[in-house]
Amino acid sequence: MKIAVTALENNKSSKMDPRFGRGAYFAVYDTESKDYQFYINEAKDASGGAGPKAAEQIVNLGVNKLLSSDFGPKAKAALESMGVEMVVFSDAEKTVEDILLENS
Repeated sequence: MKIAVTALENNKSSKMDPRFGRGAYFAVYDTESKDYQFYINEAKDASGGAGPKAAEQIVNLGVNKLLSSDFGPKAKAALESMGVEMVVFSDAEKTVEDILLENS
């Protein structure tokens, strides 16, 4: 299973980015291989529709479960329709690595 969290930076010690559609990076953890991958959110600078575009990227990355502090209504609808489990999570002190390990 692949789990993702929005991240401010592209490393495991990064803090969570509270925004989904406009978040800087997606940190993706593969629970089987124990590998971490970091991807630039291709939708973060979109003039409109960032949430659905980010949702499409998440699905293309094979993510099954996604953690973020905020999902806009359009992003939420897109993720739901594509079968991605969303978890609203807020802890500004925890690292991306801690969040992913605790939620895998």
